[in-house]
Amino acid sequence: MPTKLHERTATVTPSLSGANLSAHDTTSAVEVTDLNVHYGTAQAMHNISLKIPQKQVTAFIGPSGCGKSTLLRCFNRLNDLIDNCHITGSCKIHGKEIYGPGVDVITLRKHTGMVFQKANPFPKSIYENVVYPLRIDGINRRSFLDETVERSLRSAGLWDEVKDRLHASALALSGGQQQRLCIARAISAKPEVLLMDEPCSALDPIATNKIELLMESLRKEVSIVIVTHNMHQAARVADQTAFFYLGRLIEYGPTEKIFQNPSHKQTEDYVTGRFG
Repeated sequence: MPTKLHERTATVTPSLSGANLSAHDTTSAVEVTDLNVHYGTAQAMHNISLKIPQKQVTAFIGPSGCGKSTLLRCFNRLNDLIDNCHITGSCKIHGKEIYGPGVDVITLRKHTGMVFQKANPFPKSIYENVVYPLRIDGINRRSFLDETVERSLRSAGLWDEVKDRLHASALALSGGQQQRLCIARAISAKPEVLLMDEPCSALDPIATNKIELLMESLRKEVSIVIVTHNMHQAARVADQTAFFYLGRLIEYGPTEKIFQNPSHKQTEDYVTGRFG
């Protein structure tokens, strides 16, 4: 059974839905209430309610097709791009309803950086990849861009590896470096929440370890939500873990409890490898 690398504590209190728990009793980074997601007539998520704490790492685990990525993409409204997707309920980021009238989705996505399963650097230089979110905002002051590039690449643990070739193509980097570059790009605009959808699934163990160390350092600056099929990874990096099954939130709480003393048999069966 996976074990934590270090000890952390968290307060757990009941939330609005019986199976769901609030992971923290202070202001949440993300608060979801009675969220339902439909694709046409098929319901993908059922009455999800949970609170994701600020400046911690929260992991979503569960078998394929259980709704982890669907929920993650609700947080930056990427599901809006899918035909026949219909969402009801509430989703707030730092207390602001993101599905309310008049919400600027572009601004929302600046505040919720996204890192995808497969690294997707632009066919531009390393430098231009990092500053891209600033360029589209019309920010072109060289000194500010230079500072942002160094800050972001340092935060992503990539600066020392690329500082002498910032104007080389990002496509020449290794897979692990490309993924860290995508993280640097995602944090260059200083988002409030960083969403990571299976960010290590295509990486080797050494590159995966670098990404995990990166998450550990970034949690001091930004709230991180990660979708992962790797339960050992969830146990290593996450403060809180949510287990999903068939579009429902089965159990949510401190990672140590989820893996060592789960409240639901379904959770225990999954984390011990009996199914999934």
